[in-house]
Amino acid sequence: MKYTLYGPKTKLYGRIDLPSSKSISNRLLIIRALSNNQFDIVGLSDSDDTRVLRNGLRSTDDVIDIGHAGTSMRFLTAYFAAAGRAKTITGSERMKNRPIGDLVDALNQLGADIRYLEKSGYPPIRTSGNPLSGNSIEINGSVSSQFISAILLIAPALSGGLTVRIVGDSVSASYVNMTLELMKRAGVESNRNESTIVIPSQPYRSKDIIVERDWSAASYWYETASLVDDFEILLEGVSRDSLQGDSVTSQIFESLGVHTEYSDAGALLVKTKTDRSFRDIDFIEAPDLVQTMAVTMCLKNIPFRFDGVKTLRVKETDRIAALQNELSKLGYVIEETSPGMIEWKGTHTKPAENIRISTYHDHRMAMAFAPAGIVFPGLAIEDPGVVSKSYPNFWNDLKRVGFTIGE
Repeated sequence: MKYTLYGPKTKLYGRIDLPSSKSISNRLLIIRALSNNQFDIVGLSDSDDTRVLRNGLRSTDDVIDIGHAGTSMRFLTAYFAAAGRAKTITGSERMKNRPIGDLVDALNQLGADIRYLEKSGYPPIRTSGNPLSGNSIEINGSVSSQFISAILLIAPALSGGLTVRIVGDSVSASYVNMTLELMKRAGVESNRNESTIVIPSQPYRSKDIIVERDWSAASYWYETASLVDDFEILLEGVSRDSLQGDSVTSQIFESLGVHTEYSDAGALLVKTKTDRSFRDIDFIEAPDLVQTMAVTMCLKNIPFRFDGVKTLRVKETDRIAALQNELSKLGYVIEETSPGMIEWKGTHTKPAENIRISTYHDHRMAMAFAPAGIVFPGLAIEDPGVVSKSYPNFWNDLKRVGFTIGE
């Protein structure tokens, strides 16, 4: 199936009820599973990723299939190891090519004895049910912050606590900060000194926690607003004070024609002046914004260089290759000028006729390219249902503000 999009070119008004953050929801689910206090998580995400993790935690089956949900693969691997439960965890073909070796190595340092069932370093894996006994590990921080977060979340449940030393350059450190802050709100204290984090053995003692709205989802509305002549969009419940690294969205778009006014109701997006000068931005702390920003910059004809994007090669798809392929259909030539850096120098080619954007089982490809229906009326998005991974109501929200969407 595909959706054909026609976006409003002049006016865009509406109120958007954004989904809850799946990143926060997924961390809270692990905290609750390890807690004797079964607190309420208010506003839990209704995304596929959160549903998969919740079902995995509840399941009594020997084999857990997490599909495309990378967070579930990492968090469940660490959780089942800490809980002493023997499980097989598998997923989609893409998941079987997403590395997990650094996490498994770290857990095996603690006595987990996790085995690979097909290819070394990749899912599917088998946890042994062995009790964890170590109290100090090293883990590579340059592949995925989720490996570090998965370890940190289980650390208070280990009898001797845990000292985690992060080696190599850390990526997406904002997500590690989010994990530690949520653990703190759930009653767990930790000590951090540069690349070392010490978490003593202690119980989680959480009260009910409210989940923030998702700033990654908000980024698509900033993109959409920046492409029309006049707009006023209220993102309900969005706060300036956020645990999410992607909240940097509001700062980035300030010079791209979108100003944010915060109130008790949320974040109001209003028009401001666009600066069309070359942009050089490092996304090491917010890699999930790269697709949104690359499409936005191209559609607004603003050349750019983005650094800190190397982890995009091992996401739901190879996001660098996907961006190059799909932006070329719109006439924009994206170069990977060095590992971890992409650039658009303002080079144009003739756009394809009857543009169809492939989504590669990647929710962010669908949502980042959807606003292009404003600049390229009739643009089609293939496999639109993939947005359910993080933002199930995305297409209905686009209709609400004036997009016409045909199946």
